[in-house]
Amino acid sequence: MPKKLGKPPPPPAAAQEEGREELFASCSFADLGLHPTLCAHLQDKMGFQAPTRIQAQAIPVAMSGQHMLVKAATGTGKTLAYLAPIVHLLQMREPRVDRTHGTFALVLVPTRELCLQVYGIAQQLVHRFHWIVPGYVMGGENRAKEKARLRKGISILIATPGRLLDHLQHTASFVYSNLRWIVFDEADSILELGFGKAVEDILEHLGSRNGAPDQNKNKGEHIRRQNLLLSATLNEKVNRLAKISLKNPVMIGLDDQKKPSGKSNTLGNSHTSLLSDDEEDGILEKQNDVLEHAVDDFKLPAQLVQRYVKVSCGSRLAVLLSILKSLFERQISQKVVIFLSTCDSVDFHHTVLSQLEWSSGPQLDMDKKQKFLSCKVFRLHGSMEQDDRKKSFLGFGSEKSAILVSTDVAARGLDFPKVKYIIQYDSPGEASEYVHRVGRTARIGEKGEALLFLQPIELDYLKDLESHGVSLTEYPFQKVLDSFPVNGQKPHKRKIISLDMHPWIMSLQRSLEGFVAAEDATKKLARDAFCSWIRAYTAHRGELKKIFMVKKLHLGHVARSFGLKEQPSLVGRSHQVQLKKRKKEQKRQQPAKRRKLPSKK
Repeated sequence: MPKKLGKPPPPPAAAQEEGREELFASCSFADLGLHPTLCAHLQDKMGFQAPTRIQAQAIPVAMSGQHMLVKAATGTGKTLAYLAPIVHLLQMREPRVDRTHGTFALVLVPTRELCLQVYGIAQQLVHRFHWIVPGYVMGGENRAKEKARLRKGISILIATPGRLLDHLQHTASFVYSNLRWIVFDEADSILELGFGKAVEDILEHLGSRNGAPDQNKNKGEHIRRQNLLLSATLNEKVNRLAKISLKNPVMIGLDDQKKPSGKSNTLGNSHTSLLSDDEEDGILEKQNDVLEHAVDDFKLPAQLVQRYVKVSCGSRLAVLLSILKSLFERQISQKVVIFLSTCDSVDFHHTVLSQLEWSSGPQLDMDKKQKFLSCKVFRLHGSMEQDDRKKSFLGFGSEKSAILVSTDVAARGLDFPKVKYIIQYDSPGEASEYVHRVGRTARIGEKGEALLFLQPIELDYLKDLESHGVSLTEYPFQKVLDSFPVNGQKPHKRKIISLDMHPWIMSLQRSLEGFVAAEDATKKLARDAFCSWIRAYTAHRGELKKIFMVKKLHLGHVARSFGLKEQPSLVGRSHQVQLKKRKKEQKRQQPAKRRKLPSKK
């Protein structure tokens, strides 16, 4: 059982300053060799005063033409690490880049939202180089309009793997004969989402897979292709992608011994043709060894405060609402992202958080009821229509005070400005997913907090996180609870009672159950969310199955966490009862078998 700790003191100013010093490099963008106009634009218009350490290491390598593998924590500026050198080299190109030349740089990303985000950054970077045209293609968009944009020409193309492969195979007007860069951004997420086969097909189609014939070999001008792979975590799938797509890559951020200093690198060599076969095999052997030892090595920002709250299943929703109310009463202007396991659960909780009304008086007076949470609430998941997804993504990003309820689609590299709090209401499962989720806050040296909900039967999950170097302290929820009024009053002293029996929690739970029961549509949302949550809970893999066991759950308490007074039927229980009755009736109707007497001879 983990040791219970109180609320840790906020990191002192010296520690915060030390964290920023660890994140940012001592050099300037100009020192890295970027064009003066681009450097001025980064500082004056985009607000980047100095490069991060990852950018300082990666930008010179990207400009050198070498293949590159970058492993870096979320929020360390990986996007700028590859876009800035690409824009720098394109604006220097003679003759000047033209749309009719087609695509020079291809950036693969896992989700539509990240596609929009990277496209937005690319638009800002090329502001003073108007002849460089960024664009994007992704699932859910109008394919005919994308085809028209590709026909006109896109210099820097950001794409999701499925839609890009579709255009490579079926859009004859897509010109990529001048393609020089292929970037895999958030490579671990691309592969976790099942795009591995599509990525391999894309590499085959473009002739950029190791061992594949070079498609540009027979052309008059040989175009040197450079592949860049960036990831927050490394696993076997990412290692395999690195092996088939990168040749003698410079490795950045894997460990202190193998980090390149400046433009040099101990593992990669840009002059591969000068190496003997034995030397090249030795480099590859070192590369594979470093990759394998880097798996499961997670590093999170020093300024990120990580905590967990232990909650019994039936009180989960009431506790979530109480924590949110406390956060926004303490500081009105802030942004919170809540991660849930399923699309149905997102829809239900979005409805509750945005519509629940409440009166804290001694009697529930309908005239005095007001919204429990006054801030705007957005939702985001993969089953939404593309226009709705785009509105939620852009809307939450532009708000100063808001809540985003989302599945893990928002955990993939998205950079929402000013997000101070991450709440993992449903456990993430794999430790790598935990890293992706909490990476939405404490970005580029900013402060951030992350809170993980756990039931008492799930506390062993903390040991799993600790095995990956992730340590959490307990959230002081009792103090938060005692700050709320009961029957309109705030007594000075309270007896310590169980969470489930606390008057505030009981009152809030009654309100939730009344809200859900009031409308058939809300009740259906709650039932669908309950069923999908149970299915997701059974889907944990490997060792996590021993921690997250459905057999240990009290399904009636799970139903309460969705505001339901009764447990819904999971697999048509009434239908199963009917089947049992039919079998019994069939047995009764069958004539009894007569015992055969031995025949007399």
